[in-house]
Amino acid sequence: MSCVLLTEHQTFDGRKVIEITLNAPRSLNALSLEMINIIQPALDSYRDDDSVVAIILDGSGEKAFCAGGDVVSLYHSLQQEGGGELAKNYFEAEYRLDYTIHTYPKPIIGWGAGIVMGGGLGLLAGCHYSVVTETTMIAMPEVTIGLYPDVGASWFLNRCPGRTGLFLGMTGQRINAADAKYLGIAQRQLDNAQRPEFIEQLLAADLASNAHASINQILRGLENISEAQLQISPVREHFDLIQTLTDVDSANEFVKNLLALELDDSWVNKAQKAVAHGSPMSIAMIYQQLALSKHLSLKQVFMAELALSVQCCVVGELAEGVRALLIDKDGAPNWRFKQVEQVEQAFLDQLFDPVWPTNPLADM
Repeated sequence: MSCVLLTEHQTFDGRKVIEITLNAPRSLNALSLEMINIIQPALDSYRDDDSVVAIILDGSGEKAFCAGGDVVSLYHSLQQEGGGELAKNYFEAEYRLDYTIHTYPKPIIGWGAGIVMGGGLGLLAGCHYSVVTETTMIAMPEVTIGLYPDVGASWFLNRCPGRTGLFLGMTGQRINAADAKYLGIAQRQLDNAQRPEFIEQLLAADLASNAHASINQILRGLENISEAQLQISPVREHFDLIQTLTDVDSANEFVKNLLALELDDSWVNKAQKAVAHGSPMSIAMIYQQLALSKHLSLKQVFMAELALSVQCCVVGELAEGVRALLIDKDGAPNWRFKQVEQVEQAFLDQLFDPVWPTNPLADM
């Protein structure tokens, strides 16, 4: 069976809503290059098809929308000769798809139930209407594998309230549906049980004349009667603390502030644990990444991320992080730098250097 399902739903007036389903539940719908190479041409074809009025993006199974990029396959590619080129091909295709979703002329509704991590958040955050539910668990945990929040996170983390995006990037902290809506990453909180009713109302709506207004009205009505909206947002509750911790002049200062806290607070304690065991290079890199990308356009963000991701593969420590967490599973990565304060600025700057005379995404 295909790793991506393309399902046509007929509307009341004979038009189509296309449902694109990531279909690899055993891997929690991890985003593979094969998936990308099916979704991208599909979206390209629907763009100019007047019979297609809206698109739904979701994942199969009950556990996950998408648990991230297929970093295990990426790791194995990096063990081969020419692995850097293979990594470039994957990230280029992934970021093109993310950019396509962000800028698509027709409404895309992302149903982000279950696990939404890394590359999965790149898909969901780009949708016009990102729906989260009571089962949604979102994270950008790249700090644990020697990477950084990519897939456009340089764009959307910088647009979160205050410095919450910086905190989430450096800690890889998990967030729930209420957090996602508070942060602006998602637009609507619905119950999983409302999905059939949403589809039914969508197909009965007048999407030809004003699709966005119709979809907004449907989602608003369902959200108003959902139980999901009662969920508490830990990020909102910890906002003031996050602002204090991130009011710093360096990544190392942030780490010291966080680890110095003595709180009986499981949410904060998880962040402390992630920072204590994550890649010091990644923490420093993420701090610099979000500073450098603050005023970039969406296109510039993806171009910069492509270069940085390839550098993480070629001269960084992504392979070591994936090995320790997902391949050998020994939980003992041999990080290049043992403390954030030891990360050399010259090495960091090298990671951010342009890789090519002309960026492969310059034509987007």
